[in-house]
Amino acid sequence: MSTAVVRYTVAAVSDVGSKRPSNEDAFGFSVEHGVYVVCDGMGGAAAGEIASSLAVNEVLRVLCDRAGDEAAPLEEVIGEAIRAANEEIHSRAQEDPQLSGMGTTMVGLVAEGNRVLVFNVGDSRCYRMRNLRPGESGQEESEPRRGGAEPAGLEQISLDHSLVEEQVRIGRLTHADALRSPLRNVITRALGTQPSVLPDLFEVEAEPGEIFLLCSDGLTGEVSDARIEAMLAADLPLDELCASLVDAANKAGGHDNITCLLVRAEG
Repeated sequence: MSTAVVRYTVAAVSDVGSKRPSNEDAFGFSVEHGVYVVCDGMGGAAAGEIASSLAVNEVLRVLCDRAGDEAAPLEEVIGEAIRAANEEIHSRAQEDPQLSGMGTTMVGLVAEGNRVLVFNVGDSRCYRMRNLRPGESGQEESEPRRGGAEPAGLEQISLDHSLVEEQVRIGRLTHADALRSPLRNVITRALGTQPSVLPDLFEVEAEPGEIFLLCSDGLTGEVSDARIEAMLAADLPLDELCASLVDAANKAGGHDNITCLLVRAEG
C-alpha cells in the first residue's frame, strides 16, 4: 500500500551550455499548486526564448487558477493549459513575421498528494528516480526503463515525440542506433508550430523519497541514463543534484541549453 505524500520540494537550474549564444530553455513551478514545467524553445533570433517563456507562463496561469473550477477533472485542465499555450504561441507567430515558425517542446507534471500527472510535447523528458537499495546504482546502458518494469532506479515516464524514438518504438531502429543517428534532434510535435497539438499524458503514483526529473534534451543528449541514475542516487540536496547534472552535460560538450528541474516527494 502506498504511503501518502504530504509535500514536494523542488530545485531547478537552467544553463546556456558551452556552444549556444543564448538560452532558449525556460522553466517555472508553483509548489503551492503542485505544478512544474520545463520548455525548450526553437526559432530564429529570440523567437525560441519567447516561445518557451509564453508556454511556461500560460501553463502556470491555467493550472494555478484551477482551484476556481473544482468540478473540472485535472486531466481536462491540463489539456486546457496546453491548448492555451499552443494558441498563444501560434497567434504571436502569425502576428509577427520575425517570429514565424517559432515553437517549443514542453514537459511538466502536476502533483496532488501521491497522484502525479505527467504531460509532454516534443523531446523534453520526465524521469522518475525510485529509491535504490545499496549497490543498485549505475545500471548498464540499455533501453530506457519505463512503466515500472524495475522496482528501483531510473525510469523514463514521458515518450519522446522525435523521429528516431518513434522509429525505435516500431522496431526500425535500436536505442543505440537512435543515439548515433544524425536525425536524433528532429522532433515530430511541438507547441505553437501548428494551430493545434496533441500532448501525451501519463499518471503515476509517487512514493516518499522518489525524485522526478524534468529536463530539456541539452541534458539527455550529453549524459546517459545510467550516468543520470548514478548521480541522482547521491545523497545530496536537490539544488546540488541539479548543479551536478548541468555540470556533467557541460563537461560532455554542452552543445545545447541545459535545464534540469527536480521534484522530490516527501513523506
